[in-house]
Amino acid sequence: MSTSAVPGGDTRAGTTQDPRRSRLAGLLLGIAVMAAVDEIVFHQLLGWHHFYDRSTPDVALLSDGLLHTAELVVLVAGFFVLADVRAERALDRTRAWSGFFLGAGAFQVFDGVVNHKVLGLHEVRYDVDLLPYDVAWNAAGVVLLVVGAVLAVRARRRRT
Repeated sequence: MSTSAVPGGDTRAGTTQDPRRSRLAGLLLGIAVMAAVDEIVFHQLLGWHHFYDRSTPDVALLSDGLLHTAELVVLVAGFFVLADVRAERALDRTRAWSGFFLGAGAFQVFDGVVNHKVLGLHEVRYDVDLLPYDVAWNAAGVVLLVVGAVLAVRARRRRT
């Protein structure tokens, strides 16, 4: 069986790509990776905040552990979906990357808007002027969302 060269995907003659599961795999992986970046860089290395800062240091540390646990569960789920789609030779790479950037951006914006401002679970940083940090945090998320949206549009156009 010869391989078919389909832009952005792994397919073989007689098989089709699975755009929904490809995007789901990317979405899960994007959420998990961004959660890991937040938890490792901002919670552990910089020590700027914890997932829940409105209680004792022990509760803050526990909340970080729960975030890390959730991140790992989502990461494993994303890899299982990705492995399944690849095993079926139905991976649409453009849609997977679109999902990755959409997931990463959605996590970042959700964290910046809902966790930081609406629920007040924590701030990006304390004892500083928050405006530049909030703008940078949310702008980074919006950039990731835009990249994901551009890839989604490209994938949709390629398909038609």
